[in-house]
Amino acid sequence: MIRRLTSKTAVLTLSVVFLIFSFLANRFLYPHTQSSTPSVSTPEKPTTKNHIIRFFQYKKAEDLKEYLAHNVKSQGWKWVERHNPAAKYPTDFALVAIDERHEDFVIGELGKLELVKDVSLDLSYQRGVLLEKAVGSFVDGKKRPGKIFTAMSFGERENYAAADANVTDARISWRRNLMMQKSQVTSLFGADALWSKGYTGAKVKMAIFDTGIRENHPHFRNIKERTNWTNEDTLNDNLGHGTFVAGVIAGQDAGCLGFAPDTEIYAFRVFTDAQVSYTSWFLDAFNYAIATKMDVLNLSIGGPDYLDLPFVEKVWEITANNIIMVSAIGNDGPLYGTLNNPADQSDVIGVGGIDYSDHIASFSSRGMSTWEIPHGYGRVKPDVVAYGREIMGSKISTGCKSLSGTSVASPVVAGIVCLLVSVIPENKRKDILNPASMKQALVEGASKLSGPNMYEQGAGRVDLLESYEILKSYKPRASIFPSVLDYTDCPYSWPFCRQPFYAGAMPVIFNVTILNGMGVIGHIDGPPVWLPDSEEGNLLSIHFTYSDVIWPWTGYLALHMQIKEEGVYFSGEIQGNVTVNVYSPPSQGEKGPRRSTCTLRLKLLAIPTPQRSQRVLWDQFHSIKYPPGYIPRDSLDVRNDILDWHGDHLHTNFHIMFNMLRDAGYYVETLGSPFTCFDANQYGTLLLVDLEDEYFPEEMNKLKNDVIINGLGVAVFADWYNVDSMMKMKFFDDNTRSWWTPVTGGANVPALNDLLMPFGIAFGDKILNGDFVINGEQTRYASGTDVVKFPEGGYLHRFPFLDSSESGATQNVLLSGMSKADSPILGLLEAGEGRIVVYGDSNCLDSSHMVTNCYWLLKKILDFTSKNIRDGVLFSDTTKLDKALHLDNNQLPSRRKDVNFSTYSAVMNKELICGSDSRFEVWGTKGYDLNVRGRNRRLPGYTSIDLGRGLNYTMEEVPVKQFKSVKKEDTSLGNKYLGYLYGDDLDFPELVASHWLIPAIVAVSGLLLLLWSFWKIRQKRRRRRKGSAFSRSAANP
Repeated sequence: MIRRLTSKTAVLTLSVVFLIFSFLANRFLYPHTQSSTPSVSTPEKPTTKNHIIRFFQYKKAEDLKEYLAHNVKSQGWKWVERHNPAAKYPTDFALVAIDERHEDFVIGELGKLELVKDVSLDLSYQRGVLLEKAVGSFVDGKKRPGKIFTAMSFGERENYAAADANVTDARISWRRNLMMQKSQVTSLFGADALWSKGYTGAKVKMAIFDTGIRENHPHFRNIKERTNWTNEDTLNDNLGHGTFVAGVIAGQDAGCLGFAPDTEIYAFRVFTDAQVSYTSWFLDAFNYAIATKMDVLNLSIGGPDYLDLPFVEKVWEITANNIIMVSAIGNDGPLYGTLNNPADQSDVIGVGGIDYSDHIASFSSRGMSTWEIPHGYGRVKPDVVAYGREIMGSKISTGCKSLSGTSVASPVVAGIVCLLVSVIPENKRKDILNPASMKQALVEGASKLSGPNMYEQGAGRVDLLESYEILKSYKPRASIFPSVLDYTDCPYSWPFCRQPFYAGAMPVIFNVTILNGMGVIGHIDGPPVWLPDSEEGNLLSIHFTYSDVIWPWTGYLALHMQIKEEGVYFSGEIQGNVTVNVYSPPSQGEKGPRRSTCTLRLKLLAIPTPQRSQRVLWDQFHSIKYPPGYIPRDSLDVRNDILDWHGDHLHTNFHIMFNMLRDAGYYVETLGSPFTCFDANQYGTLLLVDLEDEYFPEEMNKLKNDVIINGLGVAVFADWYNVDSMMKMKFFDDNTRSWWTPVTGGANVPALNDLLMPFGIAFGDKILNGDFVINGEQTRYASGTDVVKFPEGGYLHRFPFLDSSESGATQNVLLSGMSKADSPILGLLEAGEGRIVVYGDSNCLDSSHMVTNCYWLLKKILDFTSKNIRDGVLFSDTTKLDKALHLDNNQLPSRRKDVNFSTYSAVMNKELICGSDSRFEVWGTKGYDLNVRGRNRRLPGYTSIDLGRGLNYTMEEVPVKQFKSVKKEDTSLGNKYLGYLYGDDLDFPELVASHWLIPAIVAVSGLLLLLWSFWKIRQKRRRRRKGSAFSRSAANP
């Protein structure tokens, strides 16, 4: 009996074990096939999405509705009525609700219509609560309702007191005393001097796009119109933001005077009480501002999404209709590369903030603009700065209060603009004043501050009286901003003044803005000309790229400058002028076009070409940022800023590292083209930091040869990459009605592994966090990855860290506790004639979310890769590998199969070509030794070597691991990036047989075994009952 029971128990136990094993096999062998629970609550999937349909022509809404009804035969769409003041004017867009089930068909049919320009989702804007701490779109890793935006544009005074750590209590007290002495910020700019002349903003139509204003507010004498563009039935300001902005511009209360008290206020309520606004609301409100002929428009919102094309292009249309737009540059300082849109647009006056000591406010965003990178160079922004700390303005009902932020600085400038507009007689305003001429008056009249650089202050602190003098005698003309690049003017000309010119360097790119006060449209008449002051100036070679059409009112001019080869030993100054001829169509009553010559003054410094070991090349080409894709942050500890949007450039979020390298004697250049476009014999180290893109096969081949044969050093700083964690980071955006999933990790580890494969090096998929000490320096390892392959003879450093990846967290639970295991993170290797160092984290170099820096480590790494100087700690015998660290290739991190990465990549399905940011001799070619045009293959094979047999043996060809992308047909007719980013069911994993077949077989086997065990038990019971019955019958004959 006991034997039978044991047999039954064994069978049941075996069956249960099979079932548990099948579950674990499915869970742990293929974790990425599990449904990932997003980090936010998942709302019920919507049935419809609101889409904006833009047309090439303005028509009455009824006509557009009839046009669509007649031409769109597909089912599943419905016209959305917009009941607002713009309804009585012609419009260039429609709002329709489209059923998700018919979305592809409807959008496809719309795209075929002759009058339709494009179709895009109706996005939403949202700001943080005004009287609370500034917050952005993400709080504790969760997406808030609304369009992606940065921190709120202003806040109460105390919110910024702690942020400005370099301001002493005495200075704060002095500032308050100054305010009490001078009474008003208006006095600091001399507004009373213009008031005494009778200029008070009269007959100027000021549009304030904000939260509205109360009727009959006692602080305002001239509220002309209040309009509501939201879905709430009120015109009042229930938050206080719109009222405060209006008070700074046109308040008349003695406690908080505005600059232009007689300005006509038009309050556009475009934000709800919850501070939400949709793109369609803005488009209608913008159209109404155009139809009612506003003069000035203040917009104190912003965000990083400069690819919201309906919004961006409508801003262009606003300024093209001669409306002067003023906007806050953002409150994301002191970080660089944090300009907000629309203030980063060249046709908009972007305003930064300063304190009363003329220091850049800690909260004020910094340039450069990031539209142009990674394949160009940004523009100078902000345009001007104004006081933005502790400014007095109107409360909701009555009284005054003090606030700080760039949205306080923005209405300061908007009020100054209104005052300046009123200086020009009303019958001449439209002939003289426009967005370009007003910006010319502001930037040319501004006072340059002594401390900040051009990407912090723009032209400087706005100067009302100087701008007034310029406008009094203004004649329509074109000009360049900035108008001077002076290498002897440091720190204003940073980063240019930090590194002189020398022969053989990558071109230095200086991107300036053309301001055309002659007309909304203009052209450059012939190529720009470089006119050196002396014979030495002929050593400078300049190529130009510029706008084909200058519209609206502005364009760009980029100088690509390099020293000719004959200047290899030259040391000294190079001075001269760049001249540009601009013309615009004649104005009314004029016979010929308007013409103007712009001048850009150059004063440059050149030195003899530095030694190879002093030169470092920074790879910018393989960087991808938000937008256009969901590129996640590098440090997962940061929960309130989950997007990587600061540009990842030497002069944005890596600017402190750049300064450190210059102080250490290194010359750092930027590579904005593929690896085939630089000569490795000129550089000691190629620096690869936080890179997200793929690599051309020609690049991989060249890098291998550059290291082994040409002696190039390579330093790689990677970041986390874990598919399971990426799937956990996805969130449902209730406004775009779609799922957002990271396109890649902090870095593209699979691509880096392909690049490093010839050297036997690979990164893993752990996400490691913790502090470690090396050489007496404590460093924070923030969401870095581990090294899983490294060759024999190399030096590998291991430290105990916690693995916070999805699989690592599961393993920690199974091992009962948050145990730390030694993980290799830093490897140093001599490879042929060159040297390679890999490190799994870049956050210690990135100023965006840095906890501790590792500049000391970077310098020691460059000493090794560039100069073969070996630090005793980094090259200790205890870290030398006597056996290679190995992991099978099929266990390395793999690419996501469900992402069409070519949408975001400059490599996949693209042509390998050297751009205008490479040396002039390879422009338009495939690079050195590849100087023929031709299309690349996607990812063909490339050569590799077996490091176990040494680095100098004969190389042979081996195949490279291939990968494919699942392509979706792009049915969006709007911007290709937005269309993909906001597409339906974005980035869901597609399961393949290899993911579920084995676990399914195991599970079925376990289930069959369990059923079989029950059947066997049942059979035995039947036999026992029969046997018992037979025994009883035999005993009772």
